[in-house]
Parts: sequence; structure tokens; C-alpha cells
Amino acid sequence: VQLQASGGGLVQEGGSLRLSCVASGLIFSVNHMAWYREAPGKSRDLVARIRSSGDTAYADEVQGRFTISRDNAKNTIYLQMNSLKPEDAGIYYCAAGLGSYYWGHGTQVTVSS
Repeated sequence: VQLQASGGGLVQEGGSLRLSCVASGLIFSVNHMAWYREAPGKSRDLVARIRSSGDTAYADEVQGRFTISRDNAKNTIYLQMNSLKPEDAGIYYCAAGLGSYYWGHGTQVTVSS
């Protein structure tokens, strides 16, 4: 299983970024997918997840600002991040799985104030 995340970068506070994650080596449509964030000195925490059914859930601090979506035809999930805050910064990891997760390499998000 390979998960390739991209789309990170440097953005000013209040700006937007769109992360993408392309998955291979698994039956994408049946897998739950998620985005996690790891900030310096902190644990890797769930940001958003999307089930195979399309059902979504978000961490409280990103609710209303971030949107997770999936395109099963492209084996890809997205994370649209709006109204970014400095505390949103970190390495964002894509995860896939049904029980335990497979992990991809992360993409760095930096938010300047």
C-alpha cells in the first residue's frame, strides 16, 4: 500500500490550502480514509476522516473550516483547508484502512501570522 500526500506549503493566516492523497495497492473504495496532523512536540492527532460510505467526521478545532472528500475513481482524498490559523501548522499525514491504518509520508503545512 502506498499513500502519496501533497499540497502542503506556506500560507498566511486566513489563507487556504488543498491537500491531496493518492492511494495505491488497496481497494480504495472500501477503505476508510483520514487525515492526521502532527505538530512539533505533539502527538499525531486526527483532523478528519471519511468512511467508505462517504460519512465524514472532524476534529472540533477544524469543524466548519476544513472539508474532507474522496474521489473513488481517482483513488484520491482531499482536504480543503480554509481560514487557516497558525495552530493548524504541522505535518499532515494521510491514512487508509479498515481496522488498523496504513500511513503515507506527510506533507508540511506552515501558517504564518
